[in-house]
Amino acid sequence: MEVFKTIVETKKYIKSQICLGKSVGFVPTMGALHKGHISLIERANAENDLVVASIFVNPTQFGNPEDLVKYPKTLEADCALLKPARCDVVFAPSAEEMYVNLPDLKLNFGHLEHVMEGAFRPDHFNGVGIVVSKLFHIVNPDRAYFGLKDLQQVAILTRLVKDLSFDLELIPCPIIRELDGLAMSSRNTRLSHDARKSASQISIATRKAKDLMIQGGNSLAIKEAIFTHFKAYPEFEMEYLEISDFEQLTPIDRMMEGRKTAICIAAYLDKVRLIDNIVF
Repeated sequence: MEVFKTIVETKKYIKSQICLGKSVGFVPTMGALHKGHISLIERANAENDLVVASIFVNPTQFGNPEDLVKYPKTLEADCALLKPARCDVVFAPSAEEMYVNLPDLKLNFGHLEHVMEGAFRPDHFNGVGIVVSKLFHIVNPDRAYFGLKDLQQVAILTRLVKDLSFDLELIPCPIIRELDGLAMSSRNTRLSHDARKSASQISIATRKAKDLMIQGGNSLAIKEAIFTHFKAYPEFEMEYLEISDFEQLTPIDRMMEGRKTAICIAAYLDKVRLIDNIVF
C-alpha cells in the first residue's frame, strides 16, 4: 500500500496506473476509520482495479472550531485497517497541502443546503463541495463511494457531479450499524460509557417514525411522537427530525405512492452530535 502526503506524488502515481489501463475506485474519508469505511473499500475493490482512500480532516466544513480540534486524527491506525482491506493508495495531505490559501469560492446547492444539516451548519456543504471537487481532480476516479449515513451529503455530491460534469460514477452505499443499531461513526468513540448505552435510541426513533408513517401518520403527529419519545431520555438534546422525499429531500406530510421516503434525525448526546436516517 502506497501512502502519499503531497498532491504531486499522488497524481503522478495514479496517472501511471491509469496509463496501464486500470480503473480507479475512490473512498474519501476524514480518518478515524471503522467498519463502515472498510465496507466502502471492499465495495471499491470489487468494482475497480486500483483503490484509493483519502484521509483528510477538512477544516472548511467545520462551523464549530471545537469540533475540528476534537476530531480524532489516527493515521497510523487507519493505515493498519486499510492495508488488509486491500487499499492500494492512501492520500493523507496536510491542510497546508490542500489549501495554500483558504478558498474564496462559494458553491450554492439551492434548497438542498438550507434544510436539515444545512439549516444548522451554515457553510458546511460549501466546504464539503470544494474539498470533494479538489479530491476528484487529484484522484481522477472512475467511481467514488460514499456512505448513506450522510444522506444529505450524498444528495449534495450527486448534484455536484451532475452540474459540474465530473466524469465519474458516484455510488451510495448502505449504512453499517453496530449490533444495537447505532450507525457507525467516528464520533461514536467520543461518547462516554453511559452515553454509548443510550445512543441506540437514535436508530430506535427513526424506526418508530417509519412505522408510524407506514401506518398512515402525518409528519406533524410523527414529529410530536418522536419528541415525546425522547422526553424519557433527557440526556439527548434534539436538533431536528425531518420527513422528506428521498430524491429531492423536500419535506412531505405523508408517504407518496411510488416514491421513497427519508426520515432524518440529528441530536446531541454527551456533547457529541449524532445523525442517522432511514429510507423506505
